[in-house]
Amino acid sequence: MIFSKAGFGGAVADFEAAVVAQDAKRSSKAFIRLQETFGRAKETELFAGGPRLAAVLEQVPPSPRAVVAVLVGACVERGADAERCAPGVLTGLRAALEGAVAFGEAWAATGGGAFPVPDDGEPGEKIVERTGFEAAVGWWTLSQWEMAAVALLNHRAVRAALDGEAVRAALDGEAVRAGLDERAVGAGLDGVTVHGQAGSGRGELLRLLTAVAQASGQELRCLSYALQVLDDEPLVVLHRPTATGYLLRLSGIGDNFQLHTLLADALIGGGHVAGRAPSPQEVAVCRETPGQVETAGSFELVAPDGDRLWNEGTPADIPVVDGVRLLVLDEPSYARSWPAGRFFPGMRGDLILERALEPEETERWLARVSPAGELTG
Repeated sequence: MIFSKAGFGGAVADFEAAVVAQDAKRSSKAFIRLQETFGRAKETELFAGGPRLAAVLEQVPPSPRAVVAVLVGACVERGADAERCAPGVLTGLRAALEGAVAFGEAWAATGGGAFPVPDDGEPGEKIVERTGFEAAVGWWTLSQWEMAAVALLNHRAVRAALDGEAVRAALDGEAVRAGLDERAVGAGLDGVTVHGQAGSGRGELLRLLTAVAQASGQELRCLSYALQVLDDEPLVVLHRPTATGYLLRLSGIGDNFQLHTLLADALIGGGHVAGRAPSPQEVAVCRETPGQVETAGSFELVAPDGDRLWNEGTPADIPVVDGVRLLVLDEPSYARSWPAGRFFPGMRGDLILERALEPEETERWLARVSPAGELTG
C-alpha cells in the first residue's frame, strides 16, 4: 500500500490504516507526518481527524500513544467533537495513571530515591529494568496524557459522560436519585438536585492521581483541578455580616479565585450585600471572555468548621453539610488583588443565584457553622 494523500487529513488516514494493519514501519512514517502537518491542518481535517485518531489510540504502541493523544486534544481545542474523542483519551489516561502508580510501587521496592524526571525520549534501560516497561512509560508520558485529557475535560458533556458511565455501572440510578432528593429536602432545599463525585469515573481517576502524587511528590495540578470541576452543583452561601443566606448553582468553575469574583458579582453586584462589585469586564473573563482583568477580594471564604478556604483551591474544597455544599462569607481579613479570569481558559464558567433564603432557612444553616473567630487553616 502506497500512502500519497497530502496534508493532515492524509496523514491521519495513513496512520490509521498502518496502525490497524500493525505495520510498524509505515505507522512510524505516518506518525512523523501527523506532527509535521498538524500546524497547517484545515478545519475540516481537524474535525474528522480528532475522532479517527482517538478511535485507534489503544492500538498505537505505548510510547507514541501519548503524543497522538495530545494531537487529539489539540484537534478538540480547535473544534473537533470532544465527546467522540473522549473514550479513547480517557481510557489512555487511566492506563497511564495505573502505570504511574505501578511505577511508584516498583521504584520504592527496588531502592526508592528521587523519582526520575521524564525527558522527551523514552525511559532508559536502567529505569525499565527497575520498574518494567509499561509502568515506566506510564510515568514517562503522564504529563502528555494530562495535556490531552484537560483539553477534553474542558467540555461539560465529557465530564458528565465520565461520571454517568461509572455511576450507572456501580449504583442503581433510581435509588441514588431518591437518596439525594431526601437529603436535599432534609436540608430545606426542595427540588434541588445534589451532585457529587463519590463513586464517579472522575473520582476513580482522582484516586489514582492522588496515589501518583503521594509516591512521586509531584502534583499534576491542571488534571487534578479539571477532575474536580463541579457542574450544576447547588451551593448554599451564608453572608455572616448580614446574617443572610443564598442558594446558588455553579458550573465549570476551575478555582476559587474565579468563584470569588462571580460570588461578588451575584451578591454585591446583585444588590444583596454591600461591598465592591466587580466590573462587567472582571465578570466576563470569569465566564467565557478571553483574557484577564485585575480585581480585588470582597470576602473571606470560610468553611462551616471555621477553616479558611483559599482562593488557590477549588469549589470542590467547600464541605458538604446535610448533602449540600455550604460556604460562609466573612469580611476580608486583609486586602488582596489578583488577575480575574479562568483557570481553564477553554472552559465556560457560571454561577447562578437561584434565590435568597428565607430568614428561618438561614438561621437553620447558621446553626450548622462555627461561630466567627480567628481563622484556621
